[in-house]
Amino acid sequence: MNVTQKSTGMLASPGWIILMLAAVLFINWVDRGSLGTAVPLMQHDLQLSNTQLGMLTSAFFWSYVVLQIPVGWLAERYGAHRILAGGLAIWAIATMLVGLSGSLGMLLILRLLLGLGESAAFPGTSKILAAAVPIERLGRANGICAFAYSVGPAVGIIGGGLLIDHVGWRGMFVVFGICSLLWLLPWWATRLPSLANAAPPSDEDTPSWGQVLRQRGMWGTGLGLFSNNYLFYFMLGWLPDYLVKERGFSMHQMEAWGTASYFVNGMSALVIGWAIDRYVQRRGSANFAYKSVLFVAQAGCIVGMLMMGVGSRTAAIVGLFAVMFLIGASSAGVYTMSQILAGPRAAGRWVGIQNSVGNLSGAVAPWVTGIIVDRTGHFTLAFVTAAVVSALGIYCWVGMVPKLVPIDWRSLAPGAGVRPVVNFGSGAT
Repeated sequence: MNVTQKSTGMLASPGWIILMLAAVLFINWVDRGSLGTAVPLMQHDLQLSNTQLGMLTSAFFWSYVVLQIPVGWLAERYGAHRILAGGLAIWAIATMLVGLSGSLGMLLILRLLLGLGESAAFPGTSKILAAAVPIERLGRANGICAFAYSVGPAVGIIGGGLLIDHVGWRGMFVVFGICSLLWLLPWWATRLPSLANAAPPSDEDTPSWGQVLRQRGMWGTGLGLFSNNYLFYFMLGWLPDYLVKERGFSMHQMEAWGTASYFVNGMSALVIGWAIDRYVQRRGSANFAYKSVLFVAQAGCIVGMLMMGVGSRTAAIVGLFAVMFLIGASSAGVYTMSQILAGPRAAGRWVGIQNSVGNLSGAVAPWVTGIIVDRTGHFTLAFVTAAVVSALGIYCWVGMVPKLVPIDWRSLAPGAGVRPVVNFGSGAT
């Protein structure tokens, strides 16, 4: 890695950079998932149907998905440091304003604004990680980040529940938004490697959009992420409602089970990311490690979803924890694979496209689930649908993604395939 010092200030250590990126992703998911915690009370106060709730949850992704690609380009052209800061400021303000809104129309507008701000998170963090962290440590770095954004919803449930008890659901959104802005203070003092900042438009190492879009691996990671995210967004948007209405748990029981499952999700990402790095550092194959984990995770989620949909009350809880563990396990690899293939010059736009494709599921899953529940009165068919989507993800991760070695973008002529000639040691193969 060509890591250099900026002209002003000392370069931040990789550990500090990972910590700051984990923090911003944690905040990202606390704010994003806060709606699910408030849904039962918001539905009552604003007289919303399940279909309207599904539409409200999906609205976030209408802007989030569309803006991933231009934001990935902005992170490469003007620097991920600035783009992340601007994105957080926008989504924090949108979160605060939800607490002051009283109509479905205004809530939809604010959810679109939230999506605009949060679209900066993953393209920006992926570009920075690809520039600042060696390949043999990317699994652990992404595991830490995945732990942070996985436990974000859990903390949101706990903190949101406590805040709702004291200041109501409106006050909860205001407090979350104000707290989010505090991240900007240490971030402005953080100095990043040169490859994480603005790149000259004429840089020959930076691939064109066409070169990125022609990579089969890019579409494999994008559609694979769609499958992973479908399950997670389905759970994020509807887990509280499912546990309370379908399985008969109280609000406090829902908070306990939901919180515990998200912590399992986060710990799984942390442990599996560490384990993959240990395996690769001992001259194991990164290609085998990441693809094996994703295959097992997707296959196991099929079983877990069916247990939640058609099993007993006990089987549903077992299925819940199994699915959350497996989603967490896959989190260590879904962006690492892209960072390895794309490298620091292309990680921003690659992950921007990947996240745009992958997060279409966020617009689809909550809305489709709301329609299914309204028409059938149960969640069974929604869980079967999620199981089918998980099965499709197996082919994407294993069958479409090429061998995990960095692409030499300069050697690619227009229309050429992947020529992964750069090797960072045997552990990166």
